[in-house]
Amino acid sequence: MTAARTTAPADRPPLGLRERKKIRTRETIRAATYALISEQGYDATTIEQIADRAEVSPSTVFRYFPAKEDIVLPDGFDDLGSILPAELRSRPVDEPWPDSLRYVMRRAVGLGTAEEPEVTRLRSQLMVQVPAVRARMMESMSSTGRLLAEAVAARTGRPRDGLEVRVYAMSLIGGLAEISLYWAENDFRDDLPDLLDRALDVIEHGLTRDKP
Repeated sequence: MTAARTTAPADRPPLGLRERKKIRTRETIRAATYALISEQGYDATTIEQIADRAEVSPSTVFRYFPAKEDIVLPDGFDDLGSILPAELRSRPVDEPWPDSLRYVMRRAVGLGTAEEPEVTRLRSQLMVQVPAVRARMMESMSSTGRLLAEAVAARTGRPRDGLEVRVYAMSLIGGLAEISLYWAENDFRDDLPDLLDRALDVIEHGLTRDKP
């Protein structure tokens, strides 16, 4: 599994011992969860089993992850709500909107696939197979969409609560979810960046009649 991220970026102070221990514990719990799910499936995996495999108490598992489905969400997924709007605002004001959009969406895909390939694939499979995981991910993405709408409004000059901005922002977030679902449903045959480009082409140009 992915090694614990116990170092800080160059522009931030080094992490203290307590914070490094928290990160290691979090990653240990996540690694134990993925191993158990791979062995016996999601539904058969209990918090007690996860705690035993990770050599922590069940209460420790819940302290780091409120529910089992939260464990399988990638680190940084909940940060999308701050990262993506910030990335969009940071783009040059004279950059064509489609170029800014593709940059930001590629950033989102990169955050979702930052771990080892088998972890990314397992997570996508769980999103397809487990309603609770899919619901938790969509809940988080809905919050991200509302924050992204603020950045879209600022860039386009439209009101943040306007229907057009809300629909557009949520279509972007929903597109990310559908890319992941489609990728898993088709046995990961496609290249994720290619799927992203196809999705953005639909958002940018609309859906045209397929040629026979």
